[in-house]
Amino acid sequence: QLQLVESGGGLVQPGGSLRLSCAASGFTLDYYAIGWFRQVPGKEREGISCISSSGGSANYADSVKGRFTISRDNAKNTVYLQMNSLKPEDTAVYYCAARLGILYRDYLPPLSEYDYWGQGTQVTVSS
Repeated sequence: QLQLVESGGGLVQPGGSLRLSCAASGFTLDYYAIGWFRQVPGKEREGISCISSSGGSANYADSVKGRFTISRDNAKNTVYLQMNSLKPEDTAVYYCAARLGILYRDYLPPLSEYDYWGQGTQVTVSS
């Protein structure tokens, strides 16, 4: 069964850091670009970052640029999202998703372009 599983969420104070992981089982991520999304109740799921299959390129939404870093370890079949300088407005459920295809510069693929999704992990930024 093809699965993506997020982990690493939790409660953190403003200004703190968290690292989310997205692990794949049942398939290899080597050929997939991986995106991170987040969603708060009542709002659309927002794409915040994406990394190419090789890890050679990555794109970010303006809301997280300079604070979040996406990376991947294909040997571990895992993608990471390092989140620094967290703000209360970063509170959301975070999802990872996988898609085949080229990642173009400055392009964050929309939800419809992803093939597989994880179940999400809650991140809460609060004092």
